[in-house]
Amino acid sequence: MKLRSCFHYVAIVLLSTLALVPEAQAQIAPPTRTTVVTAGPDSAQVSTTVVPDSVRRTARLFGLKMTKPSKAGLLSALVPGAGQLYNGRWWKVPLAVGAVGATLYGELYYQTLYKAFVKAQDVRNDGDPTTQDTGRYTYNLNDNQIERGINIYRRQRDVFIAYVALAHAAQILDAVVDAHLRDFDISDDLSLRWEPTIIQMPTAANTPGIGFTLSFK
Repeated sequence: MKLRSCFHYVAIVLLSTLALVPEAQAQIAPPTRTTVVTAGPDSAQVSTTVVPDSVRRTARLFGLKMTKPSKAGLLSALVPGAGQLYNGRWWKVPLAVGAVGATLYGELYYQTLYKAFVKAQDVRNDGDPTTQDTGRYTYNLNDNQIERGINIYRRQRDVFIAYVALAHAAQILDAVVDAHLRDFDISDDLSLRWEPTIIQMPTAANTPGIGFTLSFK
């Protein structure tokens, strides 16, 4: 019982740590300029630069051109922690490998116990009185305990299969998000300028308003 609780605790801690780690570092994107013009309570216009997806495909994997987030996600899907390594997040590699490894170990452990108890039940019900149950985990248990053990370990095995899938998906998602944030502008060097302007309204005469220009440097 203590070992089973330990497996659950380790799996939950590793999954939570991998999913909630803060992004402490990010590269600063080139300067961009966004202009917002308002007139009245509900009107607004925002100008942004659209980058074609073909321009973002600067990475290659197995000869295929793709974006950096796509490559990071595929690497993590193939080998846990490889996407984090590609992103340069060395300290996340043990978390990704540990989350998948710990949950996989728990799944294999409960699968071993489940098979041992099933084998013990088959030996006891084979109709041959000379056959003895010599299993390491089951030789001193009665039939009711064997049946109960089969149900318990089958359920725990299935739970850890879900844990493995969740851990693998979490470290893939972490690699993809991290790759996106590498080019995300979080600079504190911002500037705001406002000035009067005239806005062309489609159903009315020219309307006075205020134009705001927000610059990211």
